[in-house]
Amino acid sequence: MTTTPRLYRRPVSTFWWMHRRSYLIFVLRELSSVFVAWFVVYLLLLVHAVGSGNEQYQRFLNWSANPGVLALNTIALMFVLLHTVTWFDLAPKAMVVRVRHRRIAPVVILGLHYLLWALLTAITLWVVLR
Repeated sequence: MTTTPRLYRRPVSTFWWMHRRSYLIFVLRELSSVFVAWFVVYLLLLVHAVGSGNEQYQRFLNWSANPGVLALNTIALMFVLLHTVTWFDLAPKAMVVRVRHRRIAPVVILGLHYLLWALLTAITLWVVLR
């Protein structure tokens, strides 16, 4: 009777990703996609409420003022900001932009991303608070 040898497999902790900052950021970024999806659902609910008339819209606003929904949206905002910042940090590695056969420095690409983000945020605030 022959037995096949069993290989030793070192046990891996459930929280392996908490031991290194880069792993933690990776897992949190992946988790952030759930909150990005929540914002899409929330926006669709808002559009539906606006399209259904004033009464539905007021009901949506009252539901949105619920402390649980406010907490969820606040947490979602933090995760979406993390998602955005990590995406922008990856952009110079993913994009190779050349102008007149010279590669644009990664810091320029990153700076332009943040500048455009600030500009679009300012325009959005101007439209909403007007």
